[in-house]
Amino acid sequence: MKIKKIMALKVLVVLALALGFTGCSKKGSTKGGSTATGWKINDKKGGFQFNDKFKQQETPPGMISIEGGTFTMGKVQDDVMHDWNNSPNQQHVQSFFMDETEVTNKMYSEYLFWVKTVFPPTEENYKHIYNGAIPDTLVWRNRLGYNETMTNNYLRHPAYADYPVVGVNWIQATEFSKWRTDRVNENILEREGYLKKDNKIKLGSDVTAENSFSTETYINTPSKAFGGNEEVVLKKEMGGGRRPAADTAKNVYAQRSSGLILPEYRLPTEAEWEYAAVALVGNREYNIYKGQKKYPWSGQYTRSSKRQYRGDQLANFKQGKGDYGGIAGWSDDGADITNKVKAYAPNDFGLYDMAGNVAEWVQDVYRPMVDDEANDFNYFRGNVYTKNKIGEDGVVELVTSDNITYDTLSNGRIMARNFPGQIAQVPVDENETYLRTQFSTSDNRNYRDGDRQSTRFYKFTDSEEGAGEEKHRMYEAPKHSITADSLGKMDKKFDKSDKRTTLVDDNVRVYKGGSWRDRAYWLDPASRRFFPQDMATDYIGFRCAMSKVGPKSNKKTPRGNPKK
Repeated sequence: MKIKKIMALKVLVVLALALGFTGCSKKGSTKGGSTATGWKINDKKGGFQFNDKFKQQETPPGMISIEGGTFTMGKVQDDVMHDWNNSPNQQHVQSFFMDETEVTNKMYSEYLFWVKTVFPPTEENYKHIYNGAIPDTLVWRNRLGYNETMTNNYLRHPAYADYPVVGVNWIQATEFSKWRTDRVNENILEREGYLKKDNKIKLGSDVTAENSFSTETYINTPSKAFGGNEEVVLKKEMGGGRRPAADTAKNVYAQRSSGLILPEYRLPTEAEWEYAAVALVGNREYNIYKGQKKYPWSGQYTRSSKRQYRGDQLANFKQGKGDYGGIAGWSDDGADITNKVKAYAPNDFGLYDMAGNVAEWVQDVYRPMVDDEANDFNYFRGNVYTKNKIGEDGVVELVTSDNITYDTLSNGRIMARNFPGQIAQVPVDENETYLRTQFSTSDNRNYRDGDRQSTRFYKFTDSEEGAGEEKHRMYEAPKHSITADSLGKMDKKFDKSDKRTTLVDDNVRVYKGGSWRDRAYWLDPASRRFFPQDMATDYIGFRCAMSKVGPKSNKKTPRGNPKK
């Protein structure tokens, strides 16, 4: 009897403790509220709005997810060009997305159609925009070769629709990426009910230059997007369902906190491109991990060793002098010039043509050395930091048809630097750089590049010709100039100095990968070359990348945590 009483007492104690703990947890509960303040989040009556149900970043159209990691950048088996610009160094790349294929003629033609429709070249204010976006089709011409067929047909003819676009300079590739950012986010916001349905297809009528969609304008000042047209830019009630536009207390625009707007499309950095091309994800051998992989595929040869496809070429490249494809038949690589994307097997990341077909622009400004002493994480040379231009009234200033900025390139082509509806940009000033340890200027292309702070020593003497910036130039590239007067007449000044000893300056960009014009050596992902950013060729194309926000991978169970 005594034992039963003791057991009953223990049960009562346990229940009391349980009830006590339950009561405590209820008092400190933050269910549906902030863990910082206890205030409600996403309250329909107003207050802080945040997407607590966000799961993961949406995979952008046409892209593949690349899980980041470490690799040996710049590792080549040979340096037959004696460039010595492939010093191996260990780098870590953050996860990102990359286009499955190179940008094709069809994709670029869609861009040209949009530009021509929204910015009619027949109007005086826009006459240079469309012409500045058109690829240079004359890159196919040769003094001693008949290539007029490609000059007249390659960009436009449906036979080449799925071939990689060429004749595009680095600046044009960058502008295409910006345009793609706006069109994809515009489509997402329309799909989610934040923009009027089907408005984007009414080009030339409802959608014109002054009221076209810009992602950054929408994020910073939604009421000015689409020229401030409230019939197009809509609000949604948090929790779903449309509400009358006048009920502003319960209606909000989409913001970054909504989790809907994707980061910008851009060119991949050199480190990202090389990491994605090597695709170590499919290999576990130690020598592969240490950077001994020669091509985007496994093995030391350019032909397939698989029984079903034995002997087939794995990429489109020049096999020898006067041999751009091989003998017609089974031994041929299937292409005279470029080839249709996805004509060859993908690498282990699922990316096509990371070797051969066309070489590809990357973001980086070229320098002979990758400065691994300064940074070994997401390495990139070319940062030029800007900020939104704020007017005297404290509101961001938008570009209009009357203040479009144009650049005259070294070859005489005129290109628009900004477009109506976008937010005007200015370089960051000392307010942003003061007492910062990681950057001190807006333009960082020359950081630790032979200057007085550099550990890559370069001797400056008083006897050097010139003064100021000219005196401290590490790379004596020619300084050509070209200007246009009000009538469009070009004044070209060619630098004839015999003191110019290199083509390297702040306006040359890296391009990676071999092309249909290159020998097998250039198929190595670590090989690197450079070309002026405002010039184009018949063998350089591009593909886009996008940074990944959130976790490194989308695995449901974190590494190290056992599944329940």
